Amino acid sequence: MNNNAQMKAVNIPEFGPAEVLRLDTVAIPEPGPGQVAIDVAYAGANFAEVLYRQGVVDVPLPFVPGIEVSGRIRALGADVTGFAIGQPVAALTIVESGGYAEVVVTSADLVAPLDEHDLSLEFAAALPSNSTTAFLVLDRVARIEPGDSVLVHAAAGGVGSQLGQAARLLGAGRVVGTVGSPAKIDTAKAFGYDEVILRDQLADAGEFDIVVDMVGGPTRRASLDRLAPMGRMVVMGNASGAEDIGLSANELWFTNKTVSGFNLAAFSAAYPAEAGMALRRAVTAAARGDLLVRVETLPLEQAGEAHRRIESGSTTGKLVLEVAPA
Repeated sequence: MNNNAQMKAVNIPEFGPAEVLRLDTVAIPEPGPGQVAIDVAYAGANFAEVLYRQGVVDVPLPFVPGIEVSGRIRALGADVTGFAIGQPVAALTIVESGGYAEVVVTSADLVAPLDEHDLSLEFAAALPSNSTTAFLVLDRVARIEPGDSVLVHAAAGGVGSQLGQAARLLGAGRVVGTVGSPAKIDTAKAFGYDEVILRDQLADAGEFDIVVDMVGGPTRRASLDRLAPMGRMVVMGNASGAEDIGLSANELWFTNKTVSGFNLAAFSAAYPAEAGMALRRAVTAAARGDLLVRVETLPLEQAGEAHRRIESGSTTGKLVLEVAPA
């Protein structure tokens, strides 16, 4: 390949508000051993990329964000088998990021073929991060069992919309979601929830075997109070931006409760094959019609607008950036 070849990409040149995002020309990456290069059609927009831009996550600048994509295989690194040039795929690019670009490189383990599924590339770009996370959090971390009751915060958001549906597919009994405003209740109800309540009504929601909290702050403390004996709470974000809440280890063993953390980037780096299996599971479920994803598309040049909407909490479902759909 031509090492001097250039491509279009959205860069973070400095930490700051959405306005710092800049459309640049950068070198096209080439795959190393065990990696593939992908011609990106669409890139998902996520809260994780907002954290990169804000400097909450320490990344080297300039930095191309983008933790998930869909597109077609461009090139194969050494020792990669099972893929073909031009093959349509969905992929997690979360370990090294780079998805807001015309070409991205990622581990072959984190790629799911699409050629046997009736999924558009636009829809497929919405699956790798949120849908994969939903299956991993409930199955691998919370160890869901048939009949378990599940509470999910931010139920109308990207990952929240997938958690309710994944809980159903994995055999949950009662599935309840919370939202921050009445305007989001009807939206969240479409995503597999028996009930959707406002977060300030949490005290009256009863007890749950599993709670998934990506909101943080006072919601985290209230969530622990809603755990039944032997209940499991999974912490996977702090979307509220609130100060961290301390939880007592003594309280946990007195009450037979468990608190676990989950970070998709760290998990994918440590267990890429397992993360890839969960991605392929999500793709299959979506192709069967078992996962509803509401996708809204913006051009790559409007990545800043996508970030502003994610930060405002006004999004429902999934925002996807159109890079090069043809």
